[in-house]
Amino acid sequence: MADNEAHWYVAHTYSGYENKVKMDIEKTIKNRNLQDQILEVSVPMLNVVEEKNDEKKTVQKKMFPAYVLINMIMNDDTWYVVRNTRGVTGFVGPGSKPVPLSDEEMASMGLKVDEPNVPFSIGDPVVVKSGVWEDTTGIVRQIDHQNRMVTINIDMFGRETPVEISFNDVEAV
Repeated sequence: MADNEAHWYVAHTYSGYENKVKMDIEKTIKNRNLQDQILEVSVPMLNVVEEKNDEKKTVQKKMFPAYVLINMIMNDDTWYVVRNTRGVTGFVGPGSKPVPLSDEEMASMGLKVDEPNVPFSIGDPVVVKSGVWEDTTGIVRQIDHQNRMVTINIDMFGRETPVEISFNDVEAV
């Protein structure tokens, strides 16, 4: 169940318990020193203008009633902490397997997706620092933030050939 990368997961709660669940999980994070595994607990809010007695008033409403978003590294400990928080009925996903939100789902909800800081961009020359292509230079053609891969064109047999390499194996020239 464990991959050491944090993703956003959705926990289902009893209606009206969202903020209590958020506070309880945050308290448990402090008590169990899990700040490096459960990074953020969020109850997204939306400003809504309500009209009552000919008076307009802006109020905050929960964007997803009965749900709490959690940015965490999924492992047995973090799963247990969230799953056993009072008011949580489970994670969103088939059966007991929590499914992380994709970047596209996060963006469609208007929530920002942090792209990893990459010291190069498309068109930049880079050098491969390890692996089969070590010491090869190439031009960045594509950056895949989600999989942390970069596609570079390298000169092979007198032809430009695209090669996909991990962020960790290249550096800007």
